[in-house]
Amino acid sequence: MHTRLVEHGANGLEQGMASTPVLATTSLDVVQDLIRHGTVRRYQKGTYLFHQDDEAHEIYFLHEGRVEISSLSSNGDRQLHTAVDPPQFFGELGVLGESRRTATAMALEPSLVWVVPGDHFLRFLLENPQASLALLRALAQQIQAHESLVDDLLFLDLKGRVAKRLLGLVSPSLDELPDDGALVPAVVTHADLASLAGGSRESVTRVLSDFQKREIIGRAGRRYVLKDIKTLSRLAGL
Repeated sequence: MHTRLVEHGANGLEQGMASTPVLATTSLDVVQDLIRHGTVRRYQKGTYLFHQDDEAHEIYFLHEGRVEISSLSSNGDRQLHTAVDPPQFFGELGVLGESRRTATAMALEPSLVWVVPGDHFLRFLLENPQASLALLRALAQQIQAHESLVDDLLFLDLKGRVAKRLLGLVSPSLDELPDDGALVPAVVTHADLASLAGGSRESVTRVLSDFQKREIIGRAGRRYVLKDIKTLSRLAGL
Protein backbone atom coordinates (compact mmCIF):
# COMPACT_ATOMS: atom_id res chain seq x y z
CA MET A 1 0.00 0.00 0.00
CA HIS A 2 1.36 3.41 -0.97
CA THR A 3 1.00 6.28 1.48
CA ARG A 4 2.03 9.91 1.75
CA LEU A 5 5.15 10.96 3.64
CA VAL A 6 3.30 13.57 5.66
CA GLU A 7 0.92 10.94 7.04
CA HIS A 8 3.71 9.14 8.87
CA GLY A 9 6.08 12.04 9.56
CA ALA A 10 8.79 13.00 7.10
CA ASN A 11 10.92 14.20 10.02
CA GLY A 12 11.12 10.72 11.51
CA LEU A 13 12.07 9.26 8.14
CA GLU A 14 14.69 11.96 7.66
CA GLN A 15 16.22 11.29 11.07
CA GLY A 16 16.24 7.55 10.43
CA MET A 17 18.02 7.89 7.09
CA ALA A 18 20.49 10.44 8.45
CA SER A 19 21.47 7.95 11.17
CA THR A 20 22.55 5.27 8.67
CA PRO A 21 26.23 4.88 7.73
CA VAL A 22 25.39 5.66 4.08
CA LEU A 23 23.95 9.11 4.82
CA ALA A 24 25.62 9.99 8.13
CA THR A 25 27.90 12.58 6.48
CA THR A 26 25.26 13.91 4.07
CA SER A 27 23.57 17.25 4.80
CA LEU A 28 19.95 17.18 5.94
CA ASP A 29 18.92 19.27 2.93
CA VAL A 30 20.25 16.56 0.61
CA VAL A 31 18.55 13.82 2.64
CA GLN A 32 15.26 15.71 2.46
CA ASP A 33 15.58 16.07 -1.30
CA LEU A 34 16.26 12.35 -1.66
CA ILE A 35 13.21 11.51 0.45
CA ARG A 36 10.94 13.63 -1.77
CA HIS A 37 11.82 11.47 -4.79
CA GLY A 38 10.63 8.29 -3.07
CA THR A 39 7.36 6.80 -1.88
CA VAL A 40 6.43 5.29 1.48
CA ARG A 41 4.75 1.90 1.35
CA ARG A 42 3.11 -0.09 4.13
CA TYR A 43 3.51 -3.88 4.02
CA GLN A 44 1.48 -6.26 6.16
CA LYS A 45 3.11 -9.25 7.82
CA GLY A 46 3.79 -11.97 5.26
CA THR A 47 3.71 -9.58 2.28
CA TYR A 48 6.48 -9.87 -0.31
CA LEU A 49 8.40 -6.73 -1.26
CA PHE A 50 10.16 -8.44 -4.15
CA HIS A 51 10.92 -11.96 -5.33
CA GLN A 52 14.09 -13.75 -6.37
CA ASP A 53 14.74 -13.24 -10.11
CA ASP A 54 12.59 -10.09 -10.30
CA GLU A 55 14.09 -7.17 -12.20
CA ALA A 56 15.77 -4.76 -9.77
CA HIS A 57 14.37 -1.27 -10.36
CA GLU A 58 14.15 0.11 -6.80
CA ILE A 59 16.12 0.75 -3.60
CA TYR A 60 14.40 0.20 -0.24
CA PHE A 61 14.78 1.79 3.19
CA LEU A 62 13.17 0.09 6.18
CA HIS A 63 11.71 2.74 8.51
CA GLU A 64 9.55 0.51 10.74
CA GLY A 65 9.11 -3.25 11.09
CA ARG A 66 11.31 -6.16 10.05
CA VAL A 67 12.05 -7.74 6.66
CA GLU A 68 13.44 -11.21 5.94
CA ILE A 69 15.85 -11.83 3.05
CA SER A 70 15.95 -15.41 1.72
CA SER A 71 16.48 -17.35 -1.48
CA LEU A 72 15.76 -20.74 -3.04
CA SER A 73 18.53 -23.02 -4.25
CA SER A 74 18.39 -24.87 -7.57
CA ASN A 75 16.89 -27.91 -5.81
CA GLY A 76 14.22 -25.83 -4.05
CA ASP A 77 15.78 -25.59 -0.59
CA ARG A 78 15.14 -22.30 1.20
CA GLN A 79 18.18 -20.33 2.39
CA LEU A 80 17.67 -17.63 5.01
CA HIS A 81 20.26 -14.87 4.56
CA THR A 82 19.37 -12.22 7.12
CA ALA A 83 16.61 -10.21 8.77
CA VAL A 84 16.70 -6.45 8.12
CA ASP A 85 15.99 -4.15 11.07
CA PRO A 86 15.35 -0.39 10.88
CA PRO A 87 16.81 1.98 10.00
CA GLN A 88 18.50 0.31 7.04
CA PHE A 89 18.77 0.44 3.24
CA PHE A 90 18.48 -2.81 1.32
CA GLY A 91 17.94 -4.10 -2.21
CA GLU A 92 20.81 -2.02 -3.60
CA LEU A 93 22.94 -4.85 -5.05
CA GLY A 94 20.59 -5.61 -7.95
CA VAL A 95 20.42 -1.93 -8.90
CA LEU A 96 24.17 -1.36 -8.61
CA GLY A 97 24.98 -4.53 -10.54
CA GLU A 98 22.20 -4.07 -13.12
CA SER A 99 21.12 -7.62 -12.38
CA ARG A 100 17.98 -9.43 -11.28
CA ARG A 101 17.15 -10.00 -7.63
CA THR A 102 19.18 -12.83 -6.14
CA ALA A 103 16.90 -13.11 -3.10
CA THR A 104 13.33 -12.58 -1.89
CA ALA A 105 12.26 -9.96 0.66
CA MET A 106 9.23 -10.56 2.90
CA ALA A 107 7.82 -8.49 5.77
CA LEU A 108 8.13 -10.43 9.03
CA GLU A 109 5.85 -7.93 10.75
CA PRO A 110 3.87 -4.85 9.68
CA SER A 111 6.50 -2.66 8.04
CA LEU A 112 6.84 0.88 6.74
CA VAL A 113 9.27 1.09 3.82
CA TRP A 114 10.50 4.04 1.73
CA VAL A 115 11.14 3.12 -1.90
CA VAL A 116 12.97 5.12 -4.57
CA PRO A 117 13.60 4.36 -8.27
CA GLY A 118 17.05 2.89 -8.73
CA ASP A 119 18.06 5.34 -11.46
CA HIS A 120 17.41 8.28 -9.14
CA PHE A 121 19.42 6.67 -6.34
CA LEU A 122 22.33 6.15 -8.75
CA ARG A 123 22.21 9.83 -9.72
CA PHE A 124 22.17 10.70 -6.03
CA LEU A 125 25.35 8.64 -5.49
CA LEU A 126 27.08 10.33 -8.44
CA GLU A 127 26.21 13.76 -7.07
CA ASN A 128 27.23 12.88 -3.49
CA PRO A 129 30.65 11.15 -3.45
CA GLN A 130 30.66 10.91 0.37
CA ALA A 131 27.50 8.78 0.24
CA SER A 132 29.03 6.61 -2.50
CA LEU A 133 32.11 6.01 -0.34
CA ALA A 134 29.97 5.18 2.70
CA LEU A 135 27.94 2.70 0.62
CA LEU A 136 31.15 1.04 -0.57
CA ARG A 137 32.23 0.68 3.07
CA ALA A 138 28.86 -0.91 3.93
CA LEU A 139 29.17 -3.36 1.02
CA ALA A 140 32.72 -4.20 2.11
CA GLN A 141 31.39 -5.05 5.57
CA GLN A 142 28.84 -7.39 3.97
CA ILE A 143 31.66 -9.14 2.12
CA GLN A 144 33.62 -9.46 5.36
CA ALA A 145 30.55 -10.99 7.02
CA HIS A 146 30.32 -13.59 4.24
CA GLU A 147 34.03 -14.35 4.61
CA SER A 148 33.49 -14.74 8.35
CA LEU A 149 30.76 -17.31 7.66
CA VAL A 150 33.19 -19.30 5.51
CA ASP A 151 35.73 -19.19 8.35
CA ASP A 152 33.04 -20.42 10.77
CA LEU A 153 32.31 -23.39 8.51
CA LEU A 154 36.01 -24.26 8.56
CA PHE A 155 36.88 -23.64 12.22
CA LEU A 156 33.68 -23.88 14.31
CA ASP A 157 31.69 -27.02 15.01
CA LEU A 158 27.93 -26.98 14.50
CA LYS A 159 27.20 -26.05 18.13
CA GLY A 160 29.50 -23.05 17.79
CA ARG A 161 27.91 -21.97 14.51
CA VAL A 162 24.37 -22.25 15.91
CA ALA A 163 25.41 -20.29 19.01
CA LYS A 164 26.98 -17.56 16.87
CA ARG A 165 23.92 -17.27 14.62
CA LEU A 166 21.60 -17.01 17.64
CA LEU A 167 23.75 -14.21 19.05
CA GLY A 168 23.78 -12.49 15.68
CA LEU A 169 19.98 -12.51 15.59
CA VAL A 170 19.76 -10.47 18.80
CA SER A 171 22.74 -8.15 18.33
CA PRO A 172 23.85 -6.18 15.25
CA SER A 173 27.43 -6.30 16.57
CA LEU A 174 28.96 -9.35 18.22
CA ASP A 175 31.35 -6.97 19.99
CA GLU A 176 28.46 -5.69 22.13
CA LEU A 177 26.36 -8.62 23.29
CA PRO A 178 23.08 -8.20 25.20
CA ASP A 179 22.32 -9.35 28.73
CA ASP A 180 20.89 -12.77 29.55
CA GLY A 181 17.23 -13.07 28.59
CA ALA A 182 17.57 -11.48 25.14
CA LEU A 183 14.60 -12.42 22.96
CA VAL A 184 15.17 -13.36 19.33
CA PRO A 185 13.10 -10.66 17.58
CA ALA A 186 11.18 -12.94 15.22
CA VAL A 187 10.06 -16.54 14.85
CA VAL A 188 13.10 -18.48 13.59
CA THR A 189 12.56 -22.11 12.60
CA HIS A 190 15.00 -25.00 12.86
CA ALA A 191 15.27 -24.91 9.05
CA ASP A 192 16.14 -21.20 9.20
CA LEU A 193 18.93 -21.82 11.69
CA ALA A 194 20.16 -24.77 9.66
CA SER A 195 20.54 -22.56 6.59
CA LEU A 196 22.25 -19.84 8.62
CA ALA A 197 24.62 -22.23 10.39
CA GLY A 198 25.42 -24.53 7.49
CA GLY A 199 24.00 -27.75 8.91
CA SER A 200 21.11 -30.12 8.36
CA ARG A 201 17.77 -29.35 10.01
CA GLU A 202 17.95 -32.63 11.98
CA SER A 203 21.43 -31.84 13.34
CA VAL A 204 20.45 -28.29 14.29
CA THR A 205 17.34 -29.61 16.05
CA ARG A 206 19.57 -31.84 18.20
CA VAL A 207 21.84 -28.89 19.02
CA LEU A 208 18.88 -26.70 20.01
CA SER A 209 17.43 -29.49 22.17
CA ASP A 210 20.79 -29.82 23.93
CA PHE A 211 20.93 -26.04 24.49
CA GLN A 212 17.45 -26.10 26.01
CA LYS A 213 18.25 -29.02 28.31
CA ARG A 214 21.33 -27.16 29.55
CA GLU A 215 19.20 -24.00 29.92
CA ILE A 216 21.42 -22.05 27.57
CA ILE A 217 18.32 -21.06 25.61
CA GLY A 218 14.59 -21.21 26.28
CA ARG A 219 11.32 -20.45 24.57
CA ALA A 220 8.81 -17.62 24.92
CA GLY A 221 5.91 -18.82 22.83
CA ARG A 222 7.39 -19.59 19.41
CA ARG A 223 10.47 -17.40 19.88
CA TYR A 224 13.82 -18.23 21.40
CA VAL A 225 15.19 -16.62 24.56
CA LEU A 226 18.96 -16.57 25.04
CA LYS A 227 19.28 -17.37 28.72
CA ASP A 228 23.07 -17.81 28.99
CA ILE A 229 24.88 -15.31 26.77
CA LYS A 230 28.28 -16.11 28.28
CA THR A 231 28.07 -19.81 27.35
CA LEU A 232 26.78 -19.03 23.86
CA SER A 233 29.64 -16.58 23.41
CA ARG A 234 32.19 -19.18 24.52
CA LEU A 235 30.76 -21.81 22.16
CA ALA A 236 30.85 -19.27 19.32
CA GLY A 237 34.53 -18.58 19.94
CA LEU A 238 33.98 -14.91 20.79
